Amino acid sequence: MLEFEGKTAVVTGATRGIGRAITEALLAQGATVVGVYGGNRAAAEAMAGECAEHGERLRLRQLNVSDYAAASAFFAELEAEFDTLDILVNNAGIRRDAVLAMMKEEDWRRVLDVNLTGGYIMSKFAVPLMMKQKYGRIVFITSPMGHLGFVGQSNYSASKAGQVGLMKSLSKEVAKRKITVNCVSPGFIATDFIDDLPEAQMKEYKKMVPAGRFGTPAEVAEATLFLLSGRAAYINGAVLEITGGL
Repeated sequence: MLEFEGKTAVVTGATRGIGRAITEALLAQGATVVGVYGGNRAAAEAMAGECAEHGERLRLRQLNVSDYAAASAFFAELEAEFDTLDILVNNAGIRRDAVLAMMKEEDWRRVLDVNLTGGYIMSKFAVPLMMKQKYGRIVFITSPMGHLGFVGQSNYSASKAGQVGLMKSLSKEVAKRKITVNCVSPGFIATDFIDDLPEAQMKEYKKMVPAGRFGTPAEVAEATLFLLSGRAAYINGAVLEITGGL
């Protein structure tokens, strides 16, 4: 029997990078995954074609995770089809970098809305479905920038620090219902999320990593699946760093 056979999962930011790797890993282990994406329809269509072998076990849905009303409707449809939910991975995230003195208010708000408020909204609607069966796994994909901080990333760093605080509180609220809530905190991972950085900056970042390389989405997915599994039943309120020693 595959480890996640019969389980239903929602993964946000599911069609690219780390989110796609987690989605594909869950599918490979038998889960049904409702993959949420923001606006990149081309990436969603490409993924749908490349993962066609999984058939109806992959459902891709466009959703702005920071839109409360849209998320409410999304979960109403989910409940109507599946009744309960086993897994939520809050992976959706964006960057809009600038030094604080030059940062636009809209860029501050948008990063917090997607990265932090989106996690609150998705978790708020997921928890009642998990409570029905007294079982659930929630993982936030956060970042070491939440405690390290980087020049030009005050909005991103604040959102990631907030995710950890949200996770810590929620993990205590739902533990008695056999729901665990944890964070996976990847460092520099080779995805298109960092492709816009200057080459010189990329080289400097790589020098910072004791392992001497960037991680892969598959390595993050492996760690995430462990926290989502029954084997991690006593891990709650934890932050697992996948950084190569950063």
